[in-house]
This record gives sequence, structure tokens and C-alpha cells, in this order.
Amino acid sequence: MPRKLAFDRVLFITVMTLCVIGLVMVYSASAVLAAEQYGSPYHFLIRQGVALAVGLGVMVVMMRANYRALGRGPVVYALFGFTALLLVGALASPAVNGTHRWLKLGPLSLQPSELAKLALILFLAWRLQREQGSDGPPQKTLVPCLVLSGFFIFLVLLQPDLGTAVSLSILTGSMLFIAGMRLKVLAAIAGLGLVALLVLVPMKGYQMRRLTAFMDPEADPQGAGYQVRQSVISVGAGGQTGVGLGEGRQKLFFLPYPYTDFVFAVIGEELGLLGTLTVTAGFLVVLWRGLRAAARAPDPFACHLAAGITVFLAAQAMINIGVTLGMLPAKGLPLPFISYGGSSLVAGLAASGILLNISQYSH
Repeated sequence: MPRKLAFDRVLFITVMTLCVIGLVMVYSASAVLAAEQYGSPYHFLIRQGVALAVGLGVMVVMMRANYRALGRGPVVYALFGFTALLLVGALASPAVNGTHRWLKLGPLSLQPSELAKLALILFLAWRLQREQGSDGPPQKTLVPCLVLSGFFIFLVLLQPDLGTAVSLSILTGSMLFIAGMRLKVLAAIAGLGLVALLVLVPMKGYQMRRLTAFMDPEADPQGAGYQVRQSVISVGAGGQTGVGLGEGRQKLFFLPYPYTDFVFAVIGEELGLLGTLTVTAGFLVVLWRGLRAAARAPDPFACHLAAGITVFLAAQAMINIGVTLGMLPAKGLPLPFISYGGSSLVAGLAASGILLNISQYSH
């Protein structure tokens, strides 16, 4: 193995900066609502702070561990099986807001689909490390990748969580493409997936309404198109420099759940174009440094693992920002490191720890 060097400080500082921005914006977006609902403006801030502390601990462990240990068959299958059990457990749990996405653990809640992203990345990296060359993964590798990815996607669709299902699909396709799969094969698989999606989406009326609202936002401005419409108004109201931290009005009266999926809209209103460009630039740096770590990785497993993590963080960020700006249908995906949500934050920091670990090695 190549000698161990210092971890990527640019990536580390960028991730920490995004986390700090997230903590500040979660408080700004939730303080009034938290005081009204829970009697304390710090309710969501404290919970996010605890998740950040846990996530940082996990990140440090991942940075110091031997990443090769993650590429052992028993570890991969144990994590995959454990995650599948958690997903099934979530389906069997009482519904929250009409969905089965969370497992209650006393006062805490866990969203297994966030762990599913990491488990899928690890499995795909482990399987794909064996295959090199331009012809792409052979059938003996491709079939298990598609079957087990499809299994996770199916469980997530049952919750239902279309956004995470799409995220897992993008993740799988991206890693297979990086591994050398021919575009025509990837296009055929994507086409079959799209057909399946078109069959499944009408089964959930609100999901179909979201897609319809995206194509014509003014058709139902007070219904399915309400969130995205208010989000775009929030971003536009901020102008170049914003109305000031904590001074936003959309989060109080119009924008539902401003501290979760639509926190980027609050950033746009309060910090303006400058704030949104800063956050977007942060994720572009994560993309750059992640792909750099993958390109310089000392072995195929590390390369696929770093590439998968980079796609996970950057693609999810771009989807969330695209939804906030009305460029994509509403999907319910959090903005990594910034949106409120302990499971998402811990998973993102764990992934970052692995990426920083890999960045310590070079050819």
C-alpha cells in the first residue's frame, strides 16, 4: 500500500464549514416554530448539535480506521443485512406523516434509508473492485449489483420515499458507469427503471400530484405546487445579500418545514445570492476533492468507494438545490450537512470520514 500522508485539509475544512452553516441555519429556520411547538427555541438546535457531535465522533473513527477492513465480504454482507432489517423494521413501525421511514428508539428516531446509502456504496465498491477494463462489469458481477440495489430501492419505495429511491438509483448507475459499464447497457437498465417508476408513481396520488405540479406549478398553487412555489419566492426575496440572518418571513408563515428539505430557501432569503453561492461552491469543492481522492486512490476498492461517496454527497446536494429552485420535482431529500436530521447528518459525516481516510493515500 502507498505510504500514508496527511488527510485532505481542503475537504475537511469544507465539510466543517457546511456543518457550521447548517447548525446556524437550522436554528434560524426553526427557532420560532420550536418555541411555539415545544416551548424552547433551541429544541431543534440542541438535537442537531447532538447529532453533529455523534457524527464527528464517527467521522474521526472512520478517518483513523483501516478502510480495507470495510472491503471484507463478512463486513459488507453484515452491514447490508442489518440495514435491510432496519428498513423492514421501519415498514412495520407506526406511520409518521403517512410514511414508514423512521424507527423510534425511545426519544430518538432513526431513518434507515440514510444508512442504506452507505451500505449500498460499500457493497457496490466491494463487488466492482474485482472488475477492471473497458468492457464493464461482467454478468456475474452486474446481476448481484442490480438485484441487491433493486432490493433496497424496492423497500424504500414501500415506505414510500421516492426521493431516496431515485437517489439510490442514481448512485447505482453512477458507480456502474465509473466501473466501465457501456452506455447502451446503462441506458437500457435506466429505461426499464423508468418504466417501473411510471407504473409505481400513480399508485401514490401525492407523488403524481408533485410531478404534475412541477410541469405546471400554477395549476395547483395552494396544493401540490405550494412548497416549491413558496421556496422560489423565498430565494427571490433575498436578492443579492439577503434580508439578514434570522429576519426571513417565509419560514414563519408560508414555507412548510423550512429547517429540513427547504433550508436552502431560507439561506437564499436571509443570506441572499452570496449565501446560496457559498453553499453551492462548498458542494462543488466536495465534488472536486472527492473525485480527486478517487482518482488517486491506491486500489480499485478505494477508488470505487471514494467515487460512490462523492456521488452520494454531491448528487443529493444538487437534487435538493434543484428542487428548492423549482428546477426538479419535489423529492424530499435533505441537503447534506445542512438540513435538520440526525440520521442524514451522521451518515454524511461517516461517509466524509471514509473519504478523508482514502485521501491520506497516494500512488
